[in-house]
Amino acid sequence: MIKLKDFFSFKQNRFFWLNIIGMVVVILAAIGGTLFWLDAYTHHGQSYLVPNVKHKSLEQAQLLLQNQNMQGVVVDSTYVKELSPGIILEQKPEGGMRVKEGRTIYLTINTREVPRVRIPDIIDNSSVRQAAAKLKAMKFKLTEPELVPGEQDWVYGIKYRGKSLKSGDKVPFEAVLTLCIGNTHLRDSLATDTLGLNLGQESEAQVDDSWF
Repeated sequence: MIKLKDFFSFKQNRFFWLNIIGMVVVILAAIGGTLFWLDAYTHHGQSYLVPNVKHKSLEQAQLLLQNQNMQGVVVDSTYVKELSPGIILEQKPEGGMRVKEGRTIYLTINTREVPRVRIPDIIDNSSVRQAAAKLKAMKFKLTEPELVPGEQDWVYGIKYRGKSLKSGDKVPFEAVLTLCIGNTHLRDSLATDTLGLNLGQESEAQVDDSWF
């Protein structure tokens, strides 16, 4: 039976220990090679500065990003009237950050078309004050109202460029609208005129009858 002292003796078990040492060397070499490959594959420690592409055209932004080994992808759009259509409004990650090669930069652009907004349900359903507040909150502009016979300050219609609208119709964002609101004086005047016309017709009919 081999003694413990002899087992750990390099001289007594030279071949065994050479195998052990060889295995350790191979394992360490494999680990080192793997780490080196991963380091090269992932560009460990190598980063690129994200350019600031806000307020640039999409074409300019893509070129700047490509020069930094990045790609830009448009993921959203919104409308800002004061800015040119198609320019970059937001980017993620932000400009100035450092990222790895090939990183995707997500872009939000200013839409090239004026968005269209639905007319809310305010016709024959709101007072002029309620309707005006709701429309202004939606960024619509209002002209002087058009008065029509009816209940005072009640909304009977909406017009855009002279065309009557109904609830749910779409018009351009920030369109200029005209509210058609009721006016009791016009209503009473119309009623008086109608009554006078009817009385006049009755008088004429009586005169005509008197001829027979």
